[in-house]
Amino acid sequence: MGNSYFRFKQFTVQQAGSAMKVCTDACIQGAFTAAFVKQEPRILDIGAGTGLLSLMLAQQSGAIIDALELDEAAFRQATHNFKSSPWPGRLHALHQDVQAYAPAEPYPFIITNPPFYENDLKGPDHRRNAAMHTTTLDYTALLSAINRLLTPGGRFSVLLPYEGFQRFREMAEAAGYTLQELLEVRQTPGHGFFRSIGIFGRGGGTHMRELTVHDAGRQYTPAFTTLLKDYYLYL
Repeated sequence: MGNSYFRFKQFTVQQAGSAMKVCTDACIQGAFTAAFVKQEPRILDIGAGTGLLSLMLAQQSGAIIDALELDEAAFRQATHNFKSSPWPGRLHALHQDVQAYAPAEPYPFIITNPPFYENDLKGPDHRRNAAMHTTTLDYTALLSAINRLLTPGGRFSVLLPYEGFQRFREMAEAAGYTLQELLEVRQTPGHGFFRSIGIFGRGGGTHMRELTVHDAGRQYTPAFTTLLKDYYLYL
């Protein structure tokens, strides 16, 4: 299968195959999270895929970003994308299982777009299963890894399906984290929420907001355009 190219204003994401697609919801997570990391010195991206989230955060911050990816093909693609970006000195792709990852020091910010659909039926594509199901990193293991790799006052961003996010939030709050920022995403005004993006930390309250991607005429809404205009070429 040939390579696909997704061109943004300041970088290009190249991918091969179907397991690690550039998705609108991941772009929303990257743009939403970028507003909260402008002063962070170091960021960890868990399950980086081909590097989209790391690239989006690098565009808006001066942070050193370490991007962990277990899938070898996606890791190679992330390495290529980082080297081709305007920030090759700050972006580091690591072919590493987060559960075995032992950095010299913890991170003040972590971002992750982890496996989806832990209770759904799986298809025949094992690489896509690994990307979209909690086959290698369930919510308990993910939260354990975050707790181990995050500084005591650090924060983390997570994107999950709406229902899965409710379970993850309960687990995170039981571990002592507070949902500080919440963005709930729907496709159109007539749809229910299908994704939740949360930024967790220690203490504080929850600032909640909503985002609708398309209006009734299937055009991008003004809110979506405002959020993504610094990234998308044609907004």
